[in-house]
Amino acid sequence: MLDHEKVVLLKPTTYMNESGRAVQEAASFFKLVPRDITVFQDELELPPAKLRVKIGGGIAGHNGLRSISAHIGNEYRRVRLGIGHPGVKELVHHHVLSDFAKSDRPWVEALCAAIADNAGLLAAGQDASFANKVHLTMQAKGFFDKDENGGEPA
Repeated sequence: MLDHEKVVLLKPTTYMNESGRAVQEAASFFKLVPRDITVFQDELELPPAKLRVKIGGGIAGHNGLRSISAHIGNEYRRVRLGIGHPGVKELVHHHVLSDFAKSDRPWVEALCAAIADNAGLLAAGQDASFANKVHLTMQAKGFFDKDENGGEPA
């Protein structure tokens, strides 16, 4: 239970490119529809430490999302975690498959803690509140300016 919501965490042991098989099997076992499922994904197009939540959408070349969408459809919730773009297309493969640099550790740990602290909002379907609280936490910790995004929540 997470803030009175029943939650099951799944960490597939398949390769990322085949993660849809594990998600589909879990969804069938627990009788879940795609809108009951939340996928946390790395997102090149968001700056490091940023977070966005949405339901559905494109896969933007993300092989894990491609697999999940192929197995359960596209209407699941995505928590997009910004990892930043390396700046050059040729470096993307290495960037997404490598560990974070030691210099990234402060924002990665802060983002993970903020997500954990506010996960109950996400479980309750309060996506905007969840994203806003994570954004405010990251802002308070100094990971981006108060005026960034024109004052809009992450």
